[in-house]
Amino acid sequence: MVILAQFAIGLLLGLGLVIAGMSDPAKVLNFLDLAAIPSGGWDASLAFVMAGAIAVTFIGYRLVLRRDRPIFDTRFHLPTATVIDARILAGPAIFGIGWGLAGFCPGPALTALTTGGTPAWLFLATMFAGMAGARWLAGRNTAPSPALPRT
Repeated sequence: MVILAQFAIGLLLGLGLVIAGMSDPAKVLNFLDLAAIPSGGWDASLAFVMAGAIAVTFIGYRLVLRRDRPIFDTRFHLPTATVIDARILAGPAIFGIGWGLAGFCPGPALTALTTGGTPAWLFLATMFAGMAGARWLAGRNTAPSPALPRT
């Protein structure tokens, strides 16, 4: 039952990404091209997709966390880390750079595989290579990352 629920949620996400046009890297890159604002070529649709996702997540967390436990588990698995370290900063920075260069992030890249486009396959191959490299580096370095001071 858990796998079916996860499949349905993933299918809903993928369908939403395709309907919103987020599986098209040109749409994402047109959003990130702030220099096109004066000429009217800037595409703000990604901002609306993100705003919708934030609203659904905000409401969803409020409703779900009122429960004693999740439907398919014995407890909630929420992050407990409170320190901002180098890994917390580097991960999103690398993600953002990759997103800006390729116009893909993992979800839309997976939905773009259905079109058979080479850029999506190339993006996913390099993403998996990066994930393997990160695991390899994490395995080599058993010492925790130095914490950065909080402001």
